[in-house]
Formats: sequence, C-alpha cells, structure tokens
Amino acid sequence: MGGARTKRMPRAVREQQMLDAAVQIFGQRGYMAASMDEIAELAGVSKPLVYLYLHSKEDLFTACIRREAAALTEAVRAAVRTDLPVDRRLWDGLRAFFAHTAEHPDAWSVLHLQARTHGEPFAAEAAAMRTEIVTFVTRLVAIAAREAHRDPDLPEREVAGLAEALVGAAESLATWANETDGVTAREAASTLMNFAWSGLGNLMRECPWVPPGD
Repeated sequence: MGGARTKRMPRAVREQQMLDAAVQIFGQRGYMAASMDEIAELAGVSKPLVYLYLHSKEDLFTACIRREAAALTEAVRAAVRTDLPVDRRLWDGLRAFFAHTAEHPDAWSVLHLQARTHGEPFAAEAAAMRTEIVTFVTRLVAIAAREAHRDPDLPEREVAGLAEALVGAAESLATWANETDGVTAREAASTLMNFAWSGLGNLMRECPWVPPGD
C-alpha cells in the first residue's frame, strides 16, 4: 500500500484542457468533421469523461464559442485606454483584435466560420459577441464625435453604421491575414486604420464626404 498517490487534476483545469483540444479540432477540421474521439485523445482523457463534463458535442461546441468570444472581447477592451485620443484608442483596439486572432487562429475559425455556418444556437452565440464589439466601437466613436462637435446629444445612430462597417472589415481582414503568409497583426491593423481613419477623421473634423446629387 506504500507508493505516492497520483494527484488528481482539478475539474476546472481538466475542463479547460478539453476545451483547448476541442477548439483545435473544431477550428482545423470543422464542426461536422470533428469527432469526440479525436477531442478526447488530444485532451488526454477518455471520451466518457468528455461527455461527463460537457454532455454532448453541441454543448462542447457552445462552450468553445462562449469561451473564445469572451477572450476576444476582453482582449480588445483591455487594450483601449479611454484617456487617449480617439485615433490611438481605435489603433490600440484594432491591434489587439488582430493580435488575438493571429495568436489564436483555431479560435477565430470557430468564431467566424464554424459558429456562423451550423445554425442555431451557434450562430446566436457568435452574433452576441459581434454585437458586443460593435456596441463598444460605436460608443468609442460616438463619444469622440460628440467631443469634436461639442454636441452632447449627437445620436449614436449617426456613427453606428461606421462601427458596423469597421467591425465587418476587421473580421474579413483577420481571416485573410490568417490565411496569407507574412501578414503580421500590426500590418493588418495598419491597413484597416488607414482605410477607416480617412472617413472617421473627417467625421471628427465635421467634413464628411457628401454624395453628388442625382
């Protein structure tokens, strides 16, 4: 009976290992092609233990989406300092977004590609993350615009479309950057910043482009 007893791994740690393995498999093979056997093997656990902790493939995938969505939104929020000028805030947020998606390409595949193409409730989880980021960017730009215009009542809807366009462009550019050799997170952020700031900068200066009359 002598022999040291093997230390049991805490459930929370074991669960994160399962989620790490699941994100990798889902991100690289896709939701439909991924198997619980592969995930269990990569995590170094038995398949019954995966089911015991996370119940089903659908629940496991949902847990992956929620965890990675929270990590991405937190990375963007944490990078933005509200005491800096708006261009610096936007730059820091974009750089954090592209750095995170570059460092976690499987997670980005889960969020941007897999979750959106396999129906509810997965698409709803991804949409909730996107809404949170769009809301954050809208408020950031709206506050700056109000300060520039000295108009505390400038409605957010006037800049909401810009925020939607900016987030959409960032999503597409992140996927392109991850699939293109040699594109760094800084380069991707700089590309979008140069593209977006010409319009946002004019908004700050109250010099928007006006379409010609019909």
